[in-house]
Amino acid sequence: MQRGFGKIDTRWAVAAMVIAAVVIAVVAVLRFDATGEKGSGLSGEYAYDLSELAKVDPNLILYTQSGPPVSTGFKQSRAIALDANGRICVAGDRAIRVFRNAGAFERMIELSGEPRCLTVAQDGSIYVGLADHVEVLNAEGKSIASWDNLGDEAVLTSIARHEDSVFVADAGHRVVLHYDAAGTLVGHIGEKDPDREIPGFVIPSPHFDLAVSRDGLLRVVNPGRNRIEAYTVNGDLEFWWGQRSVKIEGFCGCCNPVNLALLPDGGFVTSEKGLVRVKIYNSDGGFVGVVAGPAQLTDGSLMKICETPEECQGPAFDVAAGADGRVFVLDTTENVIKVFAKKEVNR
Repeated sequence: MQRGFGKIDTRWAVAAMVIAAVVIAVVAVLRFDATGEKGSGLSGEYAYDLSELAKVDPNLILYTQSGPPVSTGFKQSRAIALDANGRICVAGDRAIRVFRNAGAFERMIELSGEPRCLTVAQDGSIYVGLADHVEVLNAEGKSIASWDNLGDEAVLTSIARHEDSVFVADAGHRVVLHYDAAGTLVGHIGEKDPDREIPGFVIPSPHFDLAVSRDGLLRVVNPGRNRIEAYTVNGDLEFWWGQRSVKIEGFCGCCNPVNLALLPDGGFVTSEKGLVRVKIYNSDGGFVGVVAGPAQLTDGSLMKICETPEECQGPAFDVAAGADGRVFVLDTTENVIKVFAKKEVNR
């Protein structure tokens, strides 16, 4: 026989619901942190002590700043590159400004639009990425070619010239474009392809860099995966290195590193945003040391570790390396160039 429970008085049911709602509201008010002093409420793995992470072991800092910062003269600087003679070329506003090796201003080249990236070939030709297409200038700064428009979604962020090939990173389409020297599109590199074991690029913010190493392989930053990938010119993924970590040897946040440059010995310079750090890795991707940490690069106001793309849309410092091993850091917030030279080793 089943036991009956009878009817519940609806007045008591309504009263119970009201009491429960009041209790929930009180708890919510007590838990609400309007000041942020209680933290984010995230688990421990996301609770970063930025003041501690910003500290870099002095023994790991292998470089020292050489001379005062060089003003770019731009309201918004974006990219830096060196020519074969060591001159410094900086793209910003609607121009390229050229500086001598020591930092003295030499000349300005006006452009038809706002540049986002540039590279200088051995013969002095300048390849400039505007918002949606590439323009080529001769050594005197005169425009000699304008390549095909890539559409409204294109966001060109890096260019590299290697022999008869030009590689262009398009953050908008999340792909590397392979051109011949005349501007004819040869192919795409890095598109997701499970059959070739290529996972595809994850680009949460408009920072997507590349360079061709002296081994002939194209190195491409995959910032959303916190690593650097090596491709053949035919688009085969050979290997990759890098790991997501707040430790000094890793890349932290949702999308780092943001920029890289090649060193004369085959190693790499990397730049991170959020927790601003410029570091050195060897040709195999092994951590070597630090060029400069947050204390040498910022006043601390930009420092954060962002976990979502929405948090990570801020500026990023570009980097270049000279034949003499010096590292040039373009501070895109103060619009200055900071030059770092390797410390002398005491014997």
